[in-house]
Amino acid sequence: MASPTRGALIAIEGLDRAGKSTQCSLLLDRLRAENHPATLQKFPDRTTPIGQMINTYLQSSTALDDRAIHLLFSANRWEARDSLLETLASGTTILLDRYIYSGIVFSAAKQSHPSPSPPHGPLSTSWCRSPDVGLPRPDIVIFLDISQDAAAARGGYGQERYEKAEMQARVRALFEEMRADERDKEDWWVVDAGGDVEEVADAVWAGVQEGIRRAKQRPAVRAIE
Repeated sequence: MASPTRGALIAIEGLDRAGKSTQCSLLLDRLRAENHPATLQKFPDRTTPIGQMINTYLQSSTALDDRAIHLLFSANRWEARDSLLETLASGTTILLDRYIYSGIVFSAAKQSHPSPSPPHGPLSTSWCRSPDVGLPRPDIVIFLDISQDAAAARGGYGQERYEKAEMQARVRALFEEMRADERDKEDWWVVDAGGDVEEVADAVWAGVQEGIRRAKQRPAVRAIE
Protein backbone atom coordinates (compact mmCIF):
# COMPACT_ATOMS: atom_id res chain seq x y z
CA MET A 1 0.00 0.00 0.00
CA ALA A 2 1.49 3.34 -1.00
CA SER A 3 2.04 5.86 1.75
CA PRO A 4 0.18 9.17 1.30
CA THR A 5 1.99 12.49 1.41
CA ARG A 6 0.68 12.82 4.93
CA GLY A 7 -0.73 10.23 7.25
CA ALA A 8 -4.45 9.64 7.55
CA LEU A 9 -6.27 10.53 10.77
CA ILE A 10 -8.71 7.71 11.49
CA ALA A 11 -11.03 7.82 14.51
CA ILE A 12 -12.57 4.61 15.86
CA GLU A 13 -15.77 5.36 17.75
CA GLY A 14 -18.69 3.41 19.14
CA LEU A 15 -20.60 2.34 22.22
CA ASP A 16 -18.83 0.77 25.16
CA ARG A 17 -17.78 -2.88 24.60
CA ALA A 18 -18.23 -2.53 20.83
CA GLY A 19 -14.67 -3.80 20.33
CA LYS A 20 -12.83 -0.54 19.64
CA SER A 21 -9.58 -1.48 21.36
CA THR A 22 -9.53 -4.92 19.74
CA GLN A 23 -10.10 -3.48 16.29
CA CYS A 24 -7.50 -0.74 16.80
CA SER A 25 -4.91 -3.35 17.73
CA LEU A 26 -5.74 -5.49 14.68
CA LEU A 27 -5.65 -2.44 12.42
CA LEU A 28 -2.27 -1.33 13.72
CA ASP A 29 -0.80 -4.76 13.04
CA ARG A 30 -2.35 -4.92 9.57
CA LEU A 31 -1.14 -1.47 8.54
CA ARG A 32 2.39 -2.21 9.69
CA ALA A 33 2.36 -5.62 8.00
CA GLU A 34 1.65 -3.79 4.74
CA ASN A 35 4.56 -1.41 5.40
CA HIS A 36 2.25 1.51 6.10
CA PRO A 37 3.62 3.66 8.95
CA ALA A 38 0.99 3.81 11.68
CA THR A 39 0.55 4.54 15.36
CA LEU A 40 -2.23 4.37 17.93
CA GLN A 41 -3.47 7.20 20.15
CA LYS A 42 -6.03 6.43 22.85
CA PHE A 43 -8.33 9.02 24.38
CA PRO A 44 -8.46 9.76 27.13
CA ASP A 45 -4.69 9.49 27.33
CA ARG A 46 -4.41 8.46 30.97
CA THR A 47 -0.61 8.83 31.04
CA THR A 48 -0.61 12.63 31.12
CA PRO A 49 -1.22 14.77 34.23
CA ILE A 50 -4.71 15.66 32.98
CA GLY A 51 -5.28 12.06 31.93
CA GLN A 52 -4.49 10.84 35.43
CA MET A 53 -7.18 13.13 36.83
CA ILE A 54 -9.64 11.75 34.29
CA ASN A 55 -8.69 8.18 35.18
CA THR A 56 -9.39 8.81 38.86
CA TYR A 57 -12.80 10.21 37.94
CA LEU A 58 -13.67 7.28 35.64
CA GLN A 59 -12.82 4.79 38.36
CA SER A 60 -15.48 6.57 40.46
CA SER A 61 -13.09 7.48 43.26
CA THR A 62 -13.64 11.21 42.94
CA ALA A 63 -16.43 13.64 42.05
CA LEU A 64 -16.20 16.59 39.68
CA ASP A 65 -18.67 19.04 38.17
CA ASP A 66 -19.87 17.67 34.81
CA ARG A 67 -18.68 20.78 32.96
CA ALA A 68 -15.28 20.58 34.61
CA ILE A 69 -14.72 16.94 33.65
CA HIS A 70 -15.84 17.65 30.08
CA LEU A 71 -13.28 20.43 29.80
CA LEU A 72 -10.62 18.07 31.18
CA PHE A 73 -11.43 15.55 28.45
CA SER A 74 -11.10 18.31 25.86
CA ALA A 75 -7.85 19.56 27.40
CA ASN A 76 -6.51 16.01 27.23
CA ARG A 77 -7.06 16.08 23.46
CA TRP A 78 -5.50 19.53 23.12
CA GLU A 79 -2.43 18.20 24.93
CA ALA A 80 -1.95 15.85 21.97
CA ARG A 81 -2.73 18.29 19.13
CA ASP A 82 0.79 19.29 18.15
CA SER A 83 2.05 15.72 18.36
CA LEU A 84 -0.84 14.50 16.18
CA LEU A 85 -0.11 17.08 13.49
CA GLU A 86 3.62 16.37 13.51
CA THR A 87 3.02 12.64 13.23
CA LEU A 88 0.60 13.08 10.32
CA ALA A 89 3.03 15.40 8.55
CA SER A 90 5.71 12.71 8.77
CA GLY A 91 3.52 10.38 6.68
CA THR A 92 2.36 8.23 9.59
CA THR A 93 -1.30 7.26 9.87
CA ILE A 94 -2.86 7.71 13.31
CA LEU A 95 -5.60 5.48 14.71
CA LEU A 96 -7.61 7.26 17.39
CA ASP A 97 -9.26 4.98 19.97
CA ARG A 98 -12.10 7.45 20.77
CA TYR A 99 -11.99 11.14 19.94
CA ILE A 100 -14.10 14.28 20.28
CA TYR A 101 -17.32 12.50 19.34
CA SER A 102 -17.21 10.25 22.41
CA GLY A 103 -16.34 13.29 24.48
CA ILE A 104 -19.40 15.15 23.25
CA VAL A 105 -21.97 12.36 23.53
CA PHE A 106 -20.87 10.99 26.91
CA SER A 107 -21.01 14.46 28.46
CA ALA A 108 -24.32 15.41 26.85
CA ALA A 109 -25.82 12.05 27.85
CA LYS A 110 -25.45 12.95 31.52
CA GLN A 111 -28.55 15.13 31.28
CA SER A 112 -31.72 13.69 32.78
CA HIS A 113 -33.52 13.80 29.42
CA PRO A 114 -32.53 12.15 26.15
CA SER A 115 -31.51 13.68 22.82
CA PRO A 116 -32.07 16.17 21.38
CA SER A 117 -30.52 18.41 24.02
CA PRO A 118 -31.17 22.16 24.31
CA PRO A 119 -29.12 23.89 21.60
CA HIS A 120 -27.00 26.09 23.87
CA GLY A 121 -27.60 24.99 27.46
CA PRO A 122 -25.18 23.33 29.89
CA LEU A 123 -23.97 20.00 28.48
CA SER A 124 -25.85 20.43 25.21
CA THR A 125 -24.07 18.90 22.22
CA SER A 126 -23.36 22.44 21.01
CA TRP A 127 -21.76 23.45 24.31
CA CYS A 128 -19.80 20.19 24.50
CA ARG A 129 -18.43 20.56 20.98
CA SER A 130 -17.20 24.12 21.37
CA PRO A 131 -13.96 23.40 23.35
CA ASP A 132 -12.82 21.01 20.59
CA VAL A 133 -13.24 23.46 17.71
CA GLY A 134 -9.84 23.75 16.03
CA LEU A 135 -8.58 20.27 16.83
CA PRO A 136 -7.54 18.06 13.87
CA ARG A 137 -10.57 16.65 12.04
CA PRO A 138 -10.41 12.96 11.12
CA ASP A 139 -10.32 11.90 7.49
CA ILE A 140 -12.83 9.23 8.48
CA VAL A 141 -14.73 8.23 11.64
CA ILE A 142 -15.35 4.49 11.80
CA PHE A 143 -18.33 3.86 14.06
CA LEU A 144 -18.68 0.40 15.59
CA ASP A 145 -22.42 -0.10 15.98
CA ILE A 146 -23.60 -2.75 18.45
CA SER A 147 -26.87 -3.39 20.23
CA GLN A 148 -27.03 -2.70 23.94
CA ASP A 149 -27.86 -6.34 24.70
CA ALA A 150 -24.84 -7.58 22.74
CA ALA A 151 -22.55 -5.04 24.43
CA ALA A 152 -23.82 -5.98 27.90
CA ALA A 153 -23.09 -9.65 27.20
CA ARG A 154 -19.40 -8.95 26.65
CA GLY A 155 -16.87 -9.36 29.44
CA GLY A 156 -16.17 -6.48 31.81
CA TYR A 157 -19.33 -4.52 31.00
CA GLY A 158 -20.45 -2.22 33.81
CA GLN A 159 -17.07 -1.78 35.48
CA GLU A 160 -16.73 1.95 34.76
CA ARG A 161 -18.92 4.94 35.56
CA TYR A 162 -20.61 5.30 32.16
CA GLU A 163 -21.43 1.62 31.52
CA LYS A 164 -25.05 1.70 32.71
CA ALA A 165 -28.06 0.79 30.54
CA GLU A 166 -29.87 4.14 30.74
CA MET A 167 -26.66 6.06 30.08
CA GLN A 168 -25.77 3.85 27.12
CA ALA A 169 -29.23 4.37 25.60
CA ARG A 170 -28.74 8.14 25.70
CA VAL A 171 -25.23 7.76 24.27
CA ARG A 172 -26.63 5.74 21.35
CA ALA A 173 -29.24 8.42 20.58
CA LEU A 174 -26.65 11.17 20.72
CA PHE A 175 -24.23 9.30 18.46
CA GLU A 176 -27.06 9.09 15.91
CA GLU A 177 -27.52 12.85 16.27
CA MET A 178 -23.78 13.40 15.76
CA ARG A 179 -23.73 11.24 12.64
CA ALA A 180 -26.49 13.42 11.15
CA ASP A 181 -24.63 16.69 11.84
CA GLU A 182 -24.04 18.45 8.52
CA ARG A 183 -20.62 19.73 9.64
CA ASP A 184 -19.07 16.27 9.48
CA LYS A 185 -21.81 13.96 8.19
CA GLU A 186 -19.61 12.84 5.29
CA ASP A 187 -16.89 11.60 7.67
CA TRP A 188 -18.78 8.66 9.20
CA TRP A 189 -18.33 5.02 8.19
CA VAL A 190 -20.71 2.70 10.10
CA VAL A 191 -19.75 -0.93 10.78
CA ASP A 192 -21.95 -3.62 12.33
CA ALA A 193 -19.84 -4.68 15.31
CA GLY A 194 -22.11 -7.57 16.32
CA GLY A 195 -20.38 -10.16 14.13
CA ASP A 196 -17.26 -12.15 14.82
CA VAL A 197 -13.92 -10.37 15.15
CA GLU A 198 -12.70 -11.27 11.66
CA GLU A 199 -15.89 -10.09 9.93
CA VAL A 200 -15.82 -6.80 11.80
CA ALA A 201 -12.10 -6.39 11.07
CA ASP A 202 -12.68 -6.73 7.33
CA ALA A 203 -15.46 -4.12 7.40
CA VAL A 204 -13.29 -1.78 9.46
CA TRP A 205 -10.36 -2.30 7.10
CA ALA A 206 -12.51 -1.13 4.19
CA GLY A 207 -13.17 2.08 6.14
CA VAL A 208 -9.48 2.54 6.84
CA GLN A 209 -8.66 2.20 3.15
CA GLU A 210 -11.27 4.85 2.40
CA GLY A 211 -9.74 7.13 5.03
CA ILE A 212 -6.29 6.74 3.50
CA ARG A 213 -7.72 7.48 0.05
CA ARG A 214 -9.28 10.68 1.38
CA ALA A 215 -6.02 11.72 3.03
CA LYS A 216 -4.25 11.42 -0.31
CA GLN A 217 -6.79 13.85 -1.78
CA ARG A 218 -6.44 16.37 1.08
CA PRO A 219 -2.91 17.76 1.42
CA ALA A 220 -3.84 19.67 4.57
CA VAL A 221 -5.39 18.31 7.76
CA ARG A 222 -8.77 19.92 8.33
CA ALA A 223 -9.91 21.38 11.63
CA ILE A 224 -13.00 20.58 13.68
CA GLU A 225 -15.61 23.29 13.10
